[in-house]
Formats: sequence, structure tokens, C-alpha cells
Amino acid sequence: MGLKEKLSEDLKQAMKAKEETKVRTIRLLIAAIRNFEVEKMGQATDEEILQVMAKEVKKRLESIELYKQAKRDDLAVEEESELKIIKSYMPEQMSEEQIRDLAKKIIQQYNLSSPRDIGTAMKFIMPQVKGKADGKTVNRIVQELLGG
Repeated sequence: MGLKEKLSEDLKQAMKAKEETKVRTIRLLIAAIRNFEVEKMGQATDEEILQVMAKEVKKRLESIELYKQAKRDDLAVEEESELKIIKSYMPEQMSEEQIRDLAKKIIQQYNLSSPRDIGTAMKFIMPQVKGKADGKTVNRIVQELLGG
């Protein structure tokens, strides 16, 4: 069963169980996927759906931060519950330690040593962590390791 089918099935279950937050969140995800498909003019693959979900996660994280700065904890809590639901459909995220180990291995493998090599390191690391790690985190770790 693909991600789209799973979302549709979970939407039905959430509606039956009257889980309003889950229904709202899944509907938002489905709408975002449909928008992507309209732009692409074709069906989205599971990998593309994961990219759409990653964008939605990023939006929620930014919203949570802004709501907390504005002392709107009620809205931040709502966004956090949506974030948990979206993350439940995504692959498990890599820990910083796992990212650091992979980055060290690639830096050693390609003999990278200076801040000028950050782009090269990122080019080799990102395909391996796609959907499993945030690009900002990976970039920060690579910069630390290469002294950028």
C-alpha cells in the first residue's frame, strides 16, 4: 500500500473515530500532495510524497517557533500535535550522532579537509540521508567537521 492509499485509509478511520486534529492534518497533507501533483501534471511517487511531507514538517516547526515567540502556546500546542501526526508517516529520522558518523566517513573517503570542500561533502551526504535528516542539521555538522 502506497502512502497516498495509507493516508486515505487513515482519514476514513480518523473520521469514524472523530479525531478532529488527525482528520484536519491528513486533509492538509492530501491537499498538499494534490497541489504537487497538479504542478507536476502527474501522479506523485512515495518519494515525492515524503518530500511534500518534509516541507509540511518544516512549516510546522517554523510556526511553532513563531507562536512560542508570540506567547501563543495554545497555537503552538496545536501545531505540535499536527507535527506528530505528519512525522508518523515519515521514515525514522537519523540522530545527530548517526549524521556525524556518516559525514566523517564521507569526509575521510573523499579526502576532504577544508571549508572549501563543504559543498562537495554535502553533495555526497544528502542523497544518503534524503527524507531521514534535515539539510540544515547536516550542513551544520559538515561545517563543524570541516572547520567552516
